[in-house]
Amino acid sequence: MTKLSDTQTIILSRAAQNEDRMALPLPSHLRGGAAAKVVQTLITKGFLEEVDTNMRTGEPVWRETGDGHGVTLVATDAGLAAIGIEPEGAAAEPAPQEPCKKRTPRAGTKQAQLIAMLRAPEGATIAEITTALTWAPHTCRGAMYGALKKKLGLNITSEKEDQRGRVYRIENTNL
Repeated sequence: MTKLSDTQTIILSRAAQNEDRMALPLPSHLRGGAAAKVVQTLITKGFLEEVDTNMRTGEPVWRETGDGHGVTLVATDAGLAAIGIEPEGAAAEPAPQEPCKKRTPRAGTKQAQLIAMLRAPEGATIAEITTALTWAPHTCRGAMYGALKKKLGLNITSEKEDQRGRVYRIENTNL
């Protein structure tokens, strides 16, 4: 299921409750630039679409286009699927997946130095890393498991060696 903010979920849930899937009015706490940003994100993801409306009919209007016409917001099938609701009368299309952003370290940074040390066949100990990078031991561990393992998805292993103590390595990566 697609990750949505609480506000995005509220907007799509309200739209799902309307027969015409209209997403207006927006939650009362959402105004101005914040409203525009949330709506634009939902439109970009394909969860809402702008539909022309005649302002004289009394339908809620998201923005005016001129000549007595405006645009209202309507939830799409993908928007309903994103909150786990299958549209009536048709099988729901899967919500569009956001492309994963492949994170890569910048060259010449301490993080890049850490990766190079851990990729070496001999690996590196915490003591060796603290000396080379002038980091505290807890910073080294945090960088390995936070930035490298969680954010970059690198497989970090550790092994206790008789001569050196605990040695850390990066294995099976394409980064």
